[in-house]
Amino acid sequence: MKIFLSNQGNLRNFKSFARSLDLSNPDKLVISTHDKWVTVHPANLVVAAALAIQAGKKNTEIIGKVPETGRYLDRMGLYELTKTPSPFIYHKKEEAGRFVPIKIIKTSADQSRFITDVIPLLHLSEENAIVVKYIIGELVRNVLEHSFAKDGAIVAAQYYKKTNRVSIGICDTGIGIWKSINTYWHPKNDIDAIKLALVPGITGTTRREGGTSENAGAGLFFIKSIAKITRNYFVIYSGSAQYTLLKHKKRIKGLPRLYADPNRDPHSETNTVPRFQGTLVAVDLSLDETPEFNYLLSNIGDIYDKSIRERKRAKYMTPKFI
Repeated sequence: MKIFLSNQGNLRNFKSFARSLDLSNPDKLVISTHDKWVTVHPANLVVAAALAIQAGKKNTEIIGKVPETGRYLDRMGLYELTKTPSPFIYHKKEEAGRFVPIKIIKTSADQSRFITDVIPLLHLSEENAIVVKYIIGELVRNVLEHSFAKDGAIVAAQYYKKTNRVSIGICDTGIGIWKSINTYWHPKNDIDAIKLALVPGITGTTRREGGTSENAGAGLFFIKSIAKITRNYFVIYSGSAQYTLLKHKKRIKGLPRLYADPNRDPHSETNTVPRFQGTLVAVDLSLDETPEFNYLLSNIGDIYDKSIRERKRAKYMTPKFI
């Protein structure tokens, strides 16, 4: 396998990163970087980390000239997953409130520690932080319960003070979304599986719309909704498919419409990227507590229920031809 970390490693350009992946020969991983400047989103970082863990430390190396900005890879813990010694000597800054380096989550205790580490990155009021913390916890819990990934969930997060934004990447090398959801929903391909997983109330544990009290199919819908309200990017990559939520046009007044059907959101999609055995979920979240942001978080349960009702109504209004 080969991974190239470029100087344009933001979520907007994740499709280019995914297309550049060489996922052949899964027993060996070679990581290279741009030789003058490296920009790495937590999404790129956790994909590299997950594949490094899969290949094994002795079979993973970082090659070529790595520029000074590449010390970020060291500080976030990527070098520790490879046999390549870090070439960087520098003063390590305190993590708290700034970033969460690569973490491997296999148990509920690991999940709790990660959430504890994420809280200082959420520069929000206590009430809003509780909601976002819950949603992130749900995403990680879904990996632990449904991915069947022997290496668990690989996570990382970064806070950007200048833009008051937090970026999060969650990755696994498990069975992927299509296989997870296929027992009850039978999507045609990977992109259809991703879009089904984004529909509120759709879960791989039951055919019942709305899920169960334990598995409501809510985490992805919630996090996508927050990304949409804050006009940020949201990405899912699984199998040979990738879905990217794009920024909607600014409205003069009112809350952007939140749709149960992910096809109605401004997005790009592809079903032809290199097949990734697992799932990546990544998001940028602006933490400016605008009226729209506050409304969404204070009413997210009601919005979720309304979205499920709208989906059910649309389903039953669809004409059936016998």
